[in-house]
Amino acid sequence: MLDRVRDALYRAMTLPAGDSVAALRIPKDLARRLNATLGRPLAPLAELEKREGARKRLAELRSGKVAAAARAKEAAPIVVYYEKDRNVRELTRIEDLLGAKGYAWKRLDVGDDEATMDFVLRESGAERDKLPVVFVAAKAVGPLESLVRADVSGELAKLVG
Repeated sequence: MLDRVRDALYRAMTLPAGDSVAALRIPKDLARRLNATLGRPLAPLAELEKREGARKRLAELRSGKVAAAARAKEAAPIVVYYEKDRNVRELTRIEDLLGAKGYAWKRLDVGDDEATMDFVLRESGAERDKLPVVFVAAKAVGPLESLVRADVSGELAKLVG
């Protein structure tokens, strides 16, 4: 009900009807300026409804309902880039470490894909003979030694989320 009154007052002060008469134009202009100064309490009905929706959303965020849903999100994807038949023992140790932590990962052979190989080596800063390399989401963790360091320091858990 109050929103309808606010909408009607807004339309009355913004419609051009009566602007040719100074006795109406000056109070309407003052009302428009006051409305803008006070943060537009008088506004069109669609804008008032949009504001109410935003208020409800903010209340949900503050109550923690959405925060709890955000905490229940999936873990960041872990990808292990390797080259076929190269450093198989390190690949096994990496997978053992990730498995022991309960993380799901994906193996990707980049031996036949030069573009992906270049990307992996550039982003991780590793040499070709240091493959396999672990990425968590878009962040390069590195080869086995770097993965172990990240795990011990707790950085791996933060990255995976």
